Amino acid sequence: MIRLDELVEKLGGELVGDGSVSVGRVATLDQAGEGDLSFLANPKYLSQVKSSRAAAVIVGKGARDALTDRPRIVADDPYLHFARVARYFNPPAAVQGGVHLLAAVSCSVPSSVAIEAGAVVEEGVVLGEGVHIGAGAYVGRGAHIGANTRIGPRVTIYAGCVIGQDCIVHAGAVIGSDGFGFARERDGAWVKIPQVGRVVIGDDVEIGANTTIDRGALDDTVIGNGVKIDNQIQIGHNVRIGDYTAIAGCVGIAGSTRIGARCMIGGQAGIIGHLSIADDVVISAGTLVTKSIRQPGVYTANLPVQGHGDWVKNFAHLRHLDALVDRIRALEQRLEERE
Repeated sequence: MIRLDELVEKLGGELVGDGSVSVGRVATLDQAGEGDLSFLANPKYLSQVKSSRAAAVIVGKGARDALTDRPRIVADDPYLHFARVARYFNPPAAVQGGVHLLAAVSCSVPSSVAIEAGAVVEEGVVLGEGVHIGAGAYVGRGAHIGANTRIGPRVTIYAGCVIGQDCIVHAGAVIGSDGFGFARERDGAWVKIPQVGRVVIGDDVEIGANTTIDRGALDDTVIGNGVKIDNQIQIGHNVRIGDYTAIAGCVGIAGSTRIGARCMIGGQAGIIGHLSIADDVVISAGTLVTKSIRQPGVYTANLPVQGHGDWVKNFAHLRHLDALVDRIRALEQRLEERE
């Protein structure tokens, strides 16, 4: 537990009310109880704050004086401040260095590195201080893993790949599998193109469970610093993703696409290959991107859900859209002739 005034001294914000109140957990408004700190990011939920049992709450400047019955921390961005408090209350478990007897390790290991049972680490691997490799993970020959990076259970990191410092790779992710590269014979048979590039991942990157990132065909697949990648995402060979971009679950990115910095890509979006996406682009969930995006902004290319009968009727109209355009043009021409 920590007093609110001490918490504000450590993490910032403006304290309003009794600073001697102690908190030790973070919780949602409806689940909070004694000793819990909650937050209000959207003023329309102010009534929930008033009925909440939270000991204190984080609010924005607009709600600073809307509450009089409990202590509060006023922050420019309540949700961001809540995230910092949550990290303070829930730090990652310290890495206890050591190699499990059931791990197979063929490289030198710093004493601060932990390698769990069933993990395989091939020769030539370079491990930074404080690395944690989970049970059943595989790290291929010559891979580099930066300091304090955490590799989850059954993660596969292929040979030669590079992962920066302070990264998190969740269970089942595959880093450096072959890209989908084939040439075709005249008879239709496929000839595999060797994928000889690497995957190079920057610092402070998080990669979700069962996500796959293909190695480059000739050059590298590159993931910038601070990128956040959700679960079950496919990133093709030679893709480059700029710093601090965030990608939600089930996105597919085809090969050789370039995505800028600070982009946000919604769940189940699809991006075809060899495109360029500018910095600061937001792509809505479910959007199929078929051409390059040169300017920052929000882009959407999907239809809201509707009843099946309505969808069938609307699609029937879409099928005749070209004919309808031709009729309108003909009518416009006739009107011009009359004038």
